[in-house]
Amino acid sequence: QVQLVESGGGLVQAGGSLRISCVASGRFFSRYNMGWFRQASGKEREFVAAISRSGGEIYYADSVKGRFTCSRDNAKNTVYLQMNSLKPEDTAVYYCAAHFAWRELSTNWNDYNYWGQGTRVTVSS
Repeated sequence: QVQLVESGGGLVQAGGSLRISCVASGRFFSRYNMGWFRQASGKEREFVAAISRSGGEIYYADSVKGRFTCSRDNAKNTVYLQMNSLKPEDTAVYYCAAHFAWRELSTNWNDYNYWGQGTRVTVSS
């Protein structure tokens, strides 16, 4: 069982930066691939980024590629999402999620086993 807690969300102006974090409780964090998803009001949940258990493989959605950076620190049981050049369309609740590493790194939210409660990011124009 893994419990995930996100933090670091807030209000930022367009063009600004924000780093959100997700801390996992429990053991064996390094056995999980991790993902970030977001859901804007009235829209479906969408993939943002995913990182493999070792951090050696990272995927990004096209909409955030070049602006967002996903990383993890297994010693701290933490995964990060550094968000630069933020746009109003990045406004959403951001969720981190974990799936078992026996599965290939996934961009599909259906493949994820554990979810955090989300942290809200608001980008003003």
